[in-house]
Amino acid sequence: MDEKAMLDHMIRSFIDEIQSFHYTISSLDHIWEIPFPDKDDSWHLMRVVTYRKHNAIFDMSGKQGGYEFEDRSDIKPVEILREYPDAKVWLSYLNAACAWLKLVKKDWVAANKRIQREYPLELRQGIAPHAVIRSAFPDAYRLDEAIGLDKAKKIVDLVESLYFHKREHTEVETFTANEYFAYCKIAYLAAKRDDEVVDASLSGRDLYRQFADGRDEGLLKIDGDSPDEFADWIDNKHPLRSMGGHPWEIKRGGNTTHITLSVYRPLYREDGYVIQLSGEAMVRMEETLLMLLAIHEAGLPIMITNPESVRKRLLAQDNIGIIPEYVWFHRANQRFRKDEDVFEVMHYKELGRYKRRVTPFITWQPLPVLRPIGG
Repeated sequence: MDEKAMLDHMIRSFIDEIQSFHYTISSLDHIWEIPFPDKDDSWHLMRVVTYRKHNAIFDMSGKQGGYEFEDRSDIKPVEILREYPDAKVWLSYLNAACAWLKLVKKDWVAANKRIQREYPLELRQGIAPHAVIRSAFPDAYRLDEAIGLDKAKKIVDLVESLYFHKREHTEVETFTANEYFAYCKIAYLAAKRDDEVVDASLSGRDLYRQFADGRDEGLLKIDGDSPDEFADWIDNKHPLRSMGGHPWEIKRGGNTTHITLSVYRPLYREDGYVIQLSGEAMVRMEETLLMLLAIHEAGLPIMITNPESVRKRLLAQDNIGIIPEYVWFHRANQRFRKDEDVFEVMHYKELGRYKRRVTPFITWQPLPVLRPIGG
């Protein structure tokens, strides 16, 4: 039997075997997560997902990709993954995983105790109080120091006074495109980065053309001084309104790293407008808060997304996410529930010599418990 045929046989056999173990359900998917040690006692995590006739198996370290197949069709690498699987490595993985399943069937409690005891912290996910991380790394980036402690206190005071809960502080009765661009100019000037040139002599409209996403859905074309045209444009009634753009993206970035200054109708009302800033990514929060203060100090109504979370971040009352070493940082905070208040993440190994200091404060997510059906 050649290597490809042997690998195909082992994958099919492993997926058949895992059916005799308890699984979790996500929508219509049946999911098994299998932590297992290899012959050198290095730990790995494998995931099997089945949906009707579709089967897939993944190396969760992200190093060896995965395989998928429909019913009895050919087994192929999962194309959407970055890494292309190595057949020899997968054969060794599957041999080790099959051996582990035998131990689990023999005594699933003892096997899972070993997982709890030996599974490396570098491969686990958890949360640590931001304050503890800050105390361990006093020279690390601090949002409150980045914007200035006085400004940080002003924002904290605004949140604690429930400023953003009052309509007169966040809403306007009428609005125009030119008033929107005036907001933009204040924002651009207040949050100018060292690598940017923001010409204060330019109009807000021209600065918007320079820094915004570019897909304005017709906002630049409507009469800038007409409240009626802006209302029609917001309500998708204006003939110049197009769709599919990002008119509120006033500073370009990725899907999670841009800054928006959005205008929308209040919930359950067809009159008035809410003006709201949002830039929750770590790399954009400093700029967003500087924009917020400048607009507020100009005497203009403004709202910010999740003001209570902003306060937590400034006071280090949020959490830092600890992610497995094989997980990329991009969007990694989305692996955590919203109520866990995770906006920044790090790998466990980054704690370095402070591991002993910080580890007692980490709340780890539970490891999967592998259990045979009937066990």
